Amino acid sequence: MDRSRKQGRRAPYAGRIIPLLALLAALGFAVACSPSPQYKRIDLKVSGQPSAPPVAAQQSAVAPLRVAVASMVSPKETFTTYQDLIQYLGARMNRPVELVQRKTYAEVNDLIQAGGIDVAFVCSLPYVEGQQRFGMELLAAPEVRGEALYRAYVIVPADSPVTQFDQLRGMTFAFTDPDSNTGKLVPTYFLWQQHLTPESFFQKVVYTYSHDNSMKAVADGLVDGASVESLVYDYVVARNTALADRTRVIWRSDSFGTPPVVVSPNLAPDLKKQLRDALLGMDGNYQGHAILNNLMIDRFVVPDQAAYDPVRNMLQKVNQQR
Repeated sequence: MDRSRKQGRRAPYAGRIIPLLALLAALGFAVACSPSPQYKRIDLKVSGQPSAPPVAAQQSAVAPLRVAVASMVSPKETFTTYQDLIQYLGARMNRPVELVQRKTYAEVNDLIQAGGIDVAFVCSLPYVEGQQRFGMELLAAPEVRGEALYRAYVIVPADSPVTQFDQLRGMTFAFTDPDSNTGKLVPTYFLWQQHLTPESFFQKVVYTYSHDNSMKAVADGLVDGASVESLVYDYVVARNTALADRTRVIWRSDSFGTPPVVVSPNLAPDLKKQLRDALLGMDGNYQGHAILNNLMIDRFVVPDQAAYDPVRNMLQKVNQQR
């Protein structure tokens, strides 16, 4: 891009850079140094179960199924999106369920390693890191439009003149989480291939801690661009045409294995089997099929380990630069 064009592009956004962090904070976004809040536990009543019994009876009741969902979408959207699926798992296993939420992917991985949860829906990169660190195990993976694959989308405001990744040099950019594959590692690797880093390429980087927050930041013009997960983006814009009209995809990455469902290697084998069977059989169950259809998921399948090799490769190369 020539100098005059670059200056012409930055002028409309120059006034936004100074109040950027204040605006992000007001909207609940966070920069990388922000402290992590305590995680939330939300009890979900399984359909058809009676009201909670007295405390004495609860002590001898079946232990709840503890499910964590990494913050691929914001906490409110996570509850709305996943509550039917989590309730379904509890009903199939005849157990009450407990949704556990934490702010970062790393905190969810720590919970899995410590045995604080039974099963988790995580991003591809946290799976790779967890598998390398403590043997985190794949349980199932969602298949969407006939493939258990997804991509990173780089998006910009719909009225932005930016049409390709390279034109984002010197602008503000949103990552989702420090351990996100599509929301951090993929664009970092793209820059690594050009002997660049996010710090040297972008004017400022912020973390939003969910893909829908990144989409909103772009749509509202708070940042010039963001890298988001294709599955989340497609899901959100299918339900929010106003947001779809205010953002535009300018770059798509190669594909990776979809964000999987994982468990600790120390989870009891019988519980592991029950969970896998419940997920893999959803598409053959009337209620399960309806839940999957609402989530825009075809079915859950047995994951292919090789599908996560590109993530392992990117992580290794980027880490060598540090």
